[in-house]
Amino acid sequence: MTALLSLPIILPLLGAGISVVAGRSRIVQRVVALTVLTANLGLAVALLIQVDRNGPEATQAGGWPAPMGITLVADRLSAIMLVVAAIMLLAVLVYAIGQPGAERHHVSFQSVYLVLAAGVSASFLTGDLFTLFVAFEMMLMASYVLLTLGGRLGQVRAGMTYVVISLLASTLFLTALAYIYGSTGTVNMADLSMRMGDVSPGLRSGLAVLLLVVFGIKAALFPLSFWLPDSYPTAPSPVTAVFAGLLTKVGVYAIIRTQTLFFPEDSRPATLILVLAGITMVVGILGAIAQDDVKRILSFNIVSHIGSMVMGLGLFTVAGLAGAVFYIVHHIVAKTTLFLTGGLIEHAGGSSRLSRLGSMLRTAPIIAVLFLVPALSLAGIPPFSGFVAKLGLVEAGIESRDYVLVGVLLVVSLLTLFSMMKIWSAVFWSPVEGEAPAEAHPVGRLGGPPLMVVPTIALAVLSVAIAIAAGPLYDLAQRAAVDLLDTTAYTQAVLGR
Repeated sequence: MTALLSLPIILPLLGAGISVVAGRSRIVQRVVALTVLTANLGLAVALLIQVDRNGPEATQAGGWPAPMGITLVADRLSAIMLVVAAIMLLAVLVYAIGQPGAERHHVSFQSVYLVLAAGVSASFLTGDLFTLFVAFEMMLMASYVLLTLGGRLGQVRAGMTYVVISLLASTLFLTALAYIYGSTGTVNMADLSMRMGDVSPGLRSGLAVLLLVVFGIKAALFPLSFWLPDSYPTAPSPVTAVFAGLLTKVGVYAIIRTQTLFFPEDSRPATLILVLAGITMVVGILGAIAQDDVKRILSFNIVSHIGSMVMGLGLFTVAGLAGAVFYIVHHIVAKTTLFLTGGLIEHAGGSSRLSRLGSMLRTAPIIAVLFLVPALSLAGIPPFSGFVAKLGLVEAGIESRDYVLVGVLLVVSLLTLFSMMKIWSAVFWSPVEGEAPAEAHPVGRLGGPPLMVVPTIALAVLSVAIAIAAGPLYDLAQRAAVDLLDTTAYTQAVLGR
């Protein structure tokens, strides 16, 4: 099984190369991309089953023993993230193929998309910080191309903001790498978990905060989140969906991984993390309810829910981390579904501005249902998966006696419901004012092109399935949380000791 650890990275890169060679043969590019991402999903599921049964798996690139070479390692958390990422990437690609626009009009879409997939897989599977930096740069390169597809002025401007902020984060990451290597003599994650104890407490705390800042930019954690609401809404709908649902969670994953693996309890900035989590929740949701555009409301909601995930980490308990892991899975699925539905709304209504939409419950009832399911889940309404995720965090917060943060989470949940109902009322319930925009398309029976609607339905069903299977899935999240707080199995798999 260790030999398969590299395939989720290698296959997308090979597929990207074939797509480039295929040139303008769109059929070949689509077949290659769909085949590669389907294979990645199968590999991810097999890897999750393996590590859940037998513990973490690791392999050393080129046969160089750790910590000298490049390490690839999978534990329960990384395998969970890999499975969810593979599902989202495959569903969004099918959606993009069906949408008139980004994928059809740009010959480089498939190859760049596969490079993005390789970067995501590498981020979850890498066992050393420098390879994580390389994976982030792969995602940055692909992200900028995808964000600016179409070449409109607004897209380019937003893309430049994204790139500048990401380059700042990369510079800080390299600075952190230099300090870490200078202090410990290694960038291997498992080796760092053993050597960080020899570093002075003050420097350890400083490194913990520096890494929190670096990955907080990637995750859009307040006050480092200002770039997200301006960057995501301008991109094509499938691009926005995969960015919103997945890429910010790579940053959250990196925060969880580094804070739990590298730093002993006395060096973790737990109070700072909890304060930032609470402020992020509040600022994000207040920004959402002030918007008049579907994509911008959903984008600000991303920021708010990042705070909820980071709250689970800041508790540094099994219950808190289990709640965070389950919340991440739920949020990736629900948020991707919402942005895909937002694309359907824009396709059918010709706009994403609330003031230009209306009466779609009558004209496009399937789109209305596809929006309502993940919207209620995002707000934490029972019996949807978001309720289970929020309940886990509430119980963890009460157990740790962080009552103020629990109160913030509950109030933000009510405001999330308000923001979702604001979209529902304007888009689906209220009558449309004036004539429909010229960009509106006939909706047909399904509410849009089949290849756009079917993957959206599949993800909505998956969101419901997560709620139905909440028991075993939450147990898996708890096992992942135990692994995060007890790093012995991780370090043994990598270092053999």
